[in-house]
Amino acid sequence: MPIEILMPALSPTMEEGTLAKWLVKEGDEVQSGDVIAEIETDKATMEFEAVDEGIMGPLVVPEGTEGVQVNTVIALMLEEGEDASDVSAPAAAQPAAPAAPVEASPASAAPQAVPSSQAADGSRVFASPLARRIAADAQIDLSAVAGTGPRGRIVKKDVEAAIAGGTAQAAASAPAAAAVSASPAAAPAPAFMAQSADAASVARMYEGRDYEEIPLDGMRKTIAARLTEAKQTIPHFYLRRDIRLDALLKFRADLNSQLESRGVKLSVNDFIIKACALALQAAPDANAVWAGDRMLKLKPSDVAVAVAIEGGLFTPVLKDAETKTLSTLSAEMKDLATRARDRKLAPHEYQGGSFAISNLGMFGIDNFDAVINPPHGAILAVGAGVKKPVVGKDGTLEAATVMSVTLSVDHRVIDGALGAELLKHIVDYLENPMSMLV
Repeated sequence: MPIEILMPALSPTMEEGTLAKWLVKEGDEVQSGDVIAEIETDKATMEFEAVDEGIMGPLVVPEGTEGVQVNTVIALMLEEGEDASDVSAPAAAQPAAPAAPVEASPASAAPQAVPSSQAADGSRVFASPLARRIAADAQIDLSAVAGTGPRGRIVKKDVEAAIAGGTAQAAASAPAAAAVSASPAAAPAPAFMAQSADAASVARMYEGRDYEEIPLDGMRKTIAARLTEAKQTIPHFYLRRDIRLDALLKFRADLNSQLESRGVKLSVNDFIIKACALALQAAPDANAVWAGDRMLKLKPSDVAVAVAIEGGLFTPVLKDAETKTLSTLSAEMKDLATRARDRKLAPHEYQGGSFAISNLGMFGIDNFDAVINPPHGAILAVGAGVKKPVVGKDGTLEAATVMSVTLSVDHRVIDGALGAELLKHIVDYLENPMSMLV
């Protein structure tokens, strides 16, 4: 019997992906560990290795196919003595069509209540296998249920909410389905997952104007979903401080001159990462994340740093940042940023952390408010260092390089006084950079 090769889950939250490229063809001999395909998730393109060895059979899902569900059969591998002609027909009959989920035809579905795989306007309904099964048992029309999962996907709790709210059965008419979607028991769809009717009404507003329609890719959908979740569910509050950078800039210049022979050049951002990592150790109660019905208080300082890429951003995580030297943090950050821009980060490299940094100073931004990346407890927005007149300790006016920072804080995790303490430690470390090496 041929071995089924399934669409892998390359991250804990991955439910579907794009089969970007096959690196083997039918008839190729494959060893365990050989890279056989490239899979695109919402964040990265990753290599997929063979687990077993054998001869590649039919490639069920062609390369370039989007929306392939996790655990879908994408290819078959032949065992010893098998021939591709013996398994080609079963492979083609696999229920894992890449473009859309295989559902019963309208004719065969008529006698029984089957969850609809299409909305009234013909667009595809995305739902988890468990949600589909529960909906089928309860005769619920999935096209009338609003999804709250990733990218608007219908999950178990959405169907259960629809059942509890007395949702119409699968055979219900379009008006009944519309009533169900408006039911208070059904969770509202994320704002970015606008219905086709809404998209059409927006397009009508610009009828006659010259524009380009840009479909949302997986990354943009994920960013939209997570930031919508963040602003709707996280009670943000903001703390602001100005930081004098003169001592840090002088210290950095001295270090860089000594490290030049080693090819090391420290940036201001490297010092900010180190300062935040040490501040989380100095205010350990702020080194925490929100976990729904509890908080998780971390011991290491795992600091995420926002990296802008074409079409979105990554937040690679520098783990155990409090224990690493400035040169180590600098090298690690450069490597993560380079691979982030190439979309070559592994999921464990951009997931986790309790705190994030978003630095727009290099773009000339004086100050801004960053959105917390759930489940983090806080994020530091860093502006540009600019020359300003300040009052010195002796009361005289002098020029200084000042950087404005804003700490966005999740009030469920960090209260005002604790947030102020955390920010004070960050400021102290940056204004007294020698203390970071002690």
